[in-house]
Amino acid sequence: MAGVSLVCVPLVAKSVEQMLSEMATAKVRGADVVEIRLDHLASFEPRRDLDLLLRNRPLPALVTYRPKWEGGEYEGDDGRRFEALFLAMEFGADYVDIELKVAQEFLDYLSGKRQDRTKLIVSSHNYQSTPSTEDLSSLVARIQAVGADIVKIATTAVDIVDVARMFEVMVHCQVPMIGLVMGERGLISRILCPKFGGYLTFATLSVGKESAPGQPTLSDLLDIYNIKQIRADTKVYGIVGKPVGHSKGPILHGAAFRSVGYDAVYLPLLVDDFASFLHTYSSPDFAGFSVTMPHKEAALACSDEVDPIAKYIGAVNTLIKRPSDGKLIGYNTDYTGAISAIETTLQGSSGKVSAGSPLADKVFVVLGAGGAGKALAYGAKEKGARVVIANRTYERAKELANLVGGQPISLADLENFHPEEGMILANTTSIGMHPNIHDTPLSKQALKSYALVFDAIYNPVVTRLLREAEELGVTIVTGMEMFIRQAMGQFELFTGLPAPEKLMRDTLLSMQ
Repeated sequence: MAGVSLVCVPLVAKSVEQMLSEMATAKVRGADVVEIRLDHLASFEPRRDLDLLLRNRPLPALVTYRPKWEGGEYEGDDGRRFEALFLAMEFGADYVDIELKVAQEFLDYLSGKRQDRTKLIVSSHNYQSTPSTEDLSSLVARIQAVGADIVKIATTAVDIVDVARMFEVMVHCQVPMIGLVMGERGLISRILCPKFGGYLTFATLSVGKESAPGQPTLSDLLDIYNIKQIRADTKVYGIVGKPVGHSKGPILHGAAFRSVGYDAVYLPLLVDDFASFLHTYSSPDFAGFSVTMPHKEAALACSDEVDPIAKYIGAVNTLIKRPSDGKLIGYNTDYTGAISAIETTLQGSSGKVSAGSPLADKVFVVLGAGGAGKALAYGAKEKGARVVIANRTYERAKELANLVGGQPISLADLENFHPEEGMILANTTSIGMHPNIHDTPLSKQALKSYALVFDAIYNPVVTRLLREAEELGVTIVTGMEMFIRQAMGQFELFTGLPAPEKLMRDTLLSMQ
């Protein structure tokens, strides 16, 4: 049953006028259906208002009059509600939604007056959790038995793995089914709806107009996730993290996939337990993941094979499911992104292209001894640089320096450290990151001995450290440059195609 899912915009305005105006907007913006939520209207005159709302509707309409006891706003008795829903059918509503708890009563009330042109959606909402696959299946059977044209089940995701049970039930359902999992951890149910044969998914006109937790906006669904192009065999990629809501990945990779015609979607994946996520979504269609905090070490542990450098760094930021055998291969494109950005910039500023790396034999100072520090230290070492590790706590610096065969130094001592001119500085700490944009890890005075300063932070793009380096005439490389290159590296691992560099840069610039 997989294929195109309808995109429905819920109208939750307080007045009929406002609803009519939002209906027109939904049509212009590409929605397929609107859901008229009668329970949100501040005052409601059934005959007059339903006529106004349905007579010249620009889109097919679903009419819902949700009671408080099923998560809606209506507090009166069911008699009035049934009457209004019957009127909606008389006025030609395309769909009417009734809750499973009272579906039999509603059908008895209609007693043969059921309109053929109106499809009946029978719905069940669970705001606590997502039941087992068996319980979901028997719920589907109960809804079908009562005489639904379309089955609707909405549950709540306590963990992203809950969504897999909904997908399983949807794929096997013999009648049209709307299966959605609410909350941020359930977002993928709303986007991958067409992949698993869902009849319809909800999207809001703007943030704040949700009729249920976790609904994406219409523009995100159509433009970022490209939902109209998702089919049963569309591949799924995504950024796995916690938190993950503010990642630029979906916009960047989504645009890149689209530009080369690669049949894939890239999702934000809010994951609590990395191993259980991989175990649940083990099908080949879930083909690869970008990995961010706090899962980079777990990704290493879960890999069947690891790129030697990623293994040495002790962190994986890219996981690919190898098509031939389904094995998980771990990579780290963070360090390649940063090192190549620094090398390209050095070559550009010196004007000469050398055979070896421009980092060879240079003093390369890494600020910070965490995961990113480790990645850069190893990357620089591999290129023949003489690595110095500076950290607030000297002990951490010493540990990492021993690992890479470098020299440790405390952050305080770095102020007066200039064994030679033309050194490279790479900041991997969060000092200077939004909101603390006035902080810097090193005084402006101390930056004079450096030929190039790199900052892994990309919010703000130009940190105080970079600004002060630039004022001294020192070449700078931003965290945005590292970000774009690590994303290009991931794209190439995901697709086996060269990354559309210009498009990716333009996309990132348009997000600034």
